[in-house]
Amino acid sequence: MDKGRKFRKVTFYKNYFQDFFELQSKKVKAKIVWTLSLLEDLERVPETYLKHLENTNGLYEIRVQQGSDIFRVFCFFDKGQIVVIANGFQKKSQKTPRNEIELALKIKAEYENDK
Repeated sequence: MDKGRKFRKVTFYKNYFQDFFELQSKKVKAKIVWTLSLLEDLERVPETYLKHLENTNGLYEIRVQQGSDIFRVFCFFDKGQIVVIANGFQKKSQKTPRNEIELALKIKAEYENDK
C-alpha cells in the first residue's frame, strides 16, 4: 500500500466548520483532525466515520467520538473526490436534529450556487 497516496482531499467552505472547530477542546480538535485525515487516507471509509444521511441528496456526516462526547460534521462530495466540510455540532440525542441537517443543506446549496 502506498503510504503517501491520498484518496480524497478535504476542503472547507467558508468559515462554517472553523467556527465550530474553534469552540472545541484540545482533545476533541485532535480527534476531529485524526478523523479527517482518515477520510483522506482510506480508500473505503467505514460507516463508523462517514455515513450518508438518508433523503438528503448527497449529504454525509463525519462521525467523531471523544470519550462519551459525540460530534457530527456535515460534508458532501464535489466531483466525487473532494469532501467539502460544512457545519458541525455536538450530538446529544439519538436522532440528528432536523435544524442541523437543514443548515447543512442550505450550506451545500450555497456552495453549489457559488461554483
